[in-house]
Amino acid sequence: MLKKIMVLVSMSLLLLVGACGKDKKVENINLTYVKSPLNIPSILEKNLKMFDKEFEKDGIKINFYELTTGPEQTNALAAGELDFLHALGGTSAIIAASNGVDLKITNVYSRSPKGFMILSKKDEINTPESLKGKKIGGPKGTILHQVLVGYLGKGNLKEEDVEFINMGLPDALAAMESGRIDAALLAGPVALKAIKNGAKVVSNGEGLTQGLVVTAVSGKFLKENPELVKRFLKVNEDAVKYIDENFENTLKITAEDVGLTKDEVLELYPLYDFNPEIREADIQDLIETQEFLIKNGMQENRIDINNIIAK
Repeated sequence: MLKKIMVLVSMSLLLLVGACGKDKKVENINLTYVKSPLNIPSILEKNLKMFDKEFEKDGIKINFYELTTGPEQTNALAAGELDFLHALGGTSAIIAASNGVDLKITNVYSRSPKGFMILSKKDEINTPESLKGKKIGGPKGTILHQVLVGYLGKGNLKEEDVEFINMGLPDALAAMESGRIDAALLAGPVALKAIKNGAKVVSNGEGLTQGLVVTAVSGKFLKENPELVKRFLKVNEDAVKYIDENFENTLKITAEDVGLTKDEVLELYPLYDFNPEIREADIQDLIETQEFLIKNGMQENRIDINNIIAK
């Protein structure tokens, strides 16, 4: 009798261990869809249903969510509402991780130092010193904000030497057009529109930042579904290859999606490097970005950048 009981207990334990080790069935993959400033891989992946085609054989549904600001994205990831943040500013990734959000950077989404700009319609604004005391609008805690602070530093100025107003890109453009601010921090199609309306580039991020945008995944999702993450990254690599192999169709799809002409997309495209490989220079850029955030009071807790890179 005792022997039978021991056999039953052993079998129960084996079943329990087996159940615990089995991956939970994934029915949905939830990711952000951020097409601005000019996120061509995401535009292709959605319009060509590249993720859908990859995962439909597993019965997995792909859900896109248009959350465009860093805090919105990282809060949704922390709440378990998103699995991938597919185009997250390096600044936002670092701030979120320093606040305890469990995320891992899987790849570089894009590098675009020249794509992040300070623009003005006032001829007298053409040096860091000429910005002193001026009103400047743009999104706080972003790559654009980093460009502004870096540019001011070239003139031995600090953010406190200007009147910085936190606002989104469309609002910053409208404020500059109406004369309510002296300069705007803009990128992508919004920057192109400003330039066509007579604004000039005071500076861009070249020499100040790589303009690093990344893809991040929930640490929990990565731990539980490493193979799905690998397949997700392969789709992104295929999208980047598609750009080179089908350039004319890429221009057409992108222009239709973002409301630009093909010629306007051609103007912006050279500003972006979509190679997903994480290079040493990218890690160094993230380290320098963390120093910027801490120095400017936007981050309290220092982290080891290497710990948020997916291994």
